[in-house]
Amino acid sequence: MEKVNLTSPDLVQKNIEAIAAAFPNVITEVKDSQGNLQRAVDFDLLRQELSAVLVEGDKERYQLTWPGKRQAILQANAPINKTLRPVKDDSVDWDTTQNVYIEGDNLEALKLLQESYLNKVKCIYIDPPYNTGKDFIYKDDFRQSTEEYLQDSGQVDEQGNRLFQNNESNGRFHSDWLTMMYPRLKLARNLLKDDGVLFISVDDNELDGLKKMCDEVFGSSNFRNTILTRRRVKSLNSQFASNGLYSLNVGFEYILVYAKSSAFLMKALRMKKDKVPTQGRWDVFWSNADRPTMRYDILGFTPETGQWRNSKEKADKAVANYQKYEAEFESKMTLEDYSEIAGVTEFIRRIPNGVGKNGGVQHWIAPSDTSLRTSNWTDIEVSQIGKEIDLPFDNPKSKALIMELVKLTDLNNDIILDFFSGSATTAHAVMQLNAEDGGNRQYIMVQLPEATAEDSEAYKAGYKNICEIGKERIRRAAKKIQEETNADIDYGFRVFRVDTGNVKDVYHSPQELHQDMFSDLTDNIKADRSGEDLLIQVMLACGLPLSLPMQTKEVMGQPVYYVAENSLVACFAEEVPEELVRLIAKDKPLRVVFRDSSFASDAARINVEEIFKALSPSTEIKVL
Repeated sequence: MEKVNLTSPDLVQKNIEAIAAAFPNVITEVKDSQGNLQRAVDFDLLRQELSAVLVEGDKERYQLTWPGKRQAILQANAPINKTLRPVKDDSVDWDTTQNVYIEGDNLEALKLLQESYLNKVKCIYIDPPYNTGKDFIYKDDFRQSTEEYLQDSGQVDEQGNRLFQNNESNGRFHSDWLTMMYPRLKLARNLLKDDGVLFISVDDNELDGLKKMCDEVFGSSNFRNTILTRRRVKSLNSQFASNGLYSLNVGFEYILVYAKSSAFLMKALRMKKDKVPTQGRWDVFWSNADRPTMRYDILGFTPETGQWRNSKEKADKAVANYQKYEAEFESKMTLEDYSEIAGVTEFIRRIPNGVGKNGGVQHWIAPSDTSLRTSNWTDIEVSQIGKEIDLPFDNPKSKALIMELVKLTDLNNDIILDFFSGSATTAHAVMQLNAEDGGNRQYIMVQLPEATAEDSEAYKAGYKNICEIGKERIRRAAKKIQEETNADIDYGFRVFRVDTGNVKDVYHSPQELHQDMFSDLTDNIKADRSGEDLLIQVMLACGLPLSLPMQTKEVMGQPVYYVAENSLVACFAEEVPEELVRLIAKDKPLRVVFRDSSFASDAARINVEEIFKALSPSTEIKVL
């Protein structure tokens, strides 16, 4: 039987395998720190394979680099021995919901989601710390003990996750922030579908570095827009205005938009105009895009360059529409009135003796109270002005802003991920939008349980960390939306917490072993872990989404776990009799997992394999 791999994926080895498939000659062997041989890449040879000229050493090139970049790449690729543990008491509608809330370091959470959500997320929105000199950001040195880190920074959350305040006096002010963001963006990209998109809120402090980093991680060709959003203007400068200002008050922030690939297309959104026109207008029908197949005769003129804006079929119909108006209705009513009465908006004409690239050919644009959205979203404030849900959290992101971003993505039955979820505005926005349009969008929220200050309103109200605020907001928002709309949508969420792996760390040299350690060698599961804890880690290892339906059945007095009917069946009983194995095999599961210690001998394990060969030969059998 094969053992379940309970660490997160080793992305270095996956990358080496991908390179080996294309360039097997660049793969070599090196010894690791224990003296074992492992595969590696001959980078000098790989560089030569990718160049049409002789490569001789390093050459200067345009790139983003900073102290800590290599460490950031290592952090992104390194596997971890962590898991997600279910927290049913904090969850809502556990059995039926498809929404997920994860408490813990988002780098670890992203690593744990790599198999289950690879290429499955349509939209990611994040609002990372802005690096203003006051924000706490993640310090991802996994080699450091909590005690060492407490001496280093004095900041640690309830789960032992490390934070530090990145003050401007720190010589690595920008480098630390970039090092924190880089591995998270690399891992996040893996989760996006080919037609997926990433939105990142940022201000002036790290805009330049963040864009260069995203160009590297996503490819500069996948940059789509920088969206401007309005920032609440503070009156800080008014008291100094008479003396001259060092700088202006900041009036807006940014949202960087990056696609996973060229497959992503935005939905054309419209916004209300401040002044609504009463008359239509004529505009040129020619554009400078160079498509020869879109050059054809209109009213005696064919362009030599560029193209017409529509197909010949549509243009001919628009010409006929205007000719009918001229012949039968021009003396009786305006074109605006005719358009409204006839329900026709497409008209094309040619100005007599028209010259130029377009030959005087024009199309009519009907009056409208809306216009197509551009990247200027300053009609939306980036932070919520008034608190819709009365909870002690400063400057929550605008729900309207995130709803508009989701609309831009044009998703209806997809997953939205926010791994800096804060007060869970994204979850609120997803539920609100589902209630309004009947969509079935699902969310995954990830938030570090950062402790609230003891003198804060949140702490006084009983919220010891930000996760408690986020979960309570989702509960209250769900209740409010349900009362106001009575919409039949998913109001629940499953809560998981990042924790150490379920298997004991039993790595001792022979001279260190003594008698009371042998129980650890026979039963490798930690004593405080439940069957559901084990099930979730197995689901992650098998690449199964955390939202799948789970059912516990009692079979011969033992709990047997079924995930998505027979996608996965697991039994973690200390002893699994042969008849129980037969009953499970008759359900013909795609995968089955047992506890390794459930079988007394190799003969018992072989017997299990023989039973499945006879009753369900396609079942994949693994043990913990």
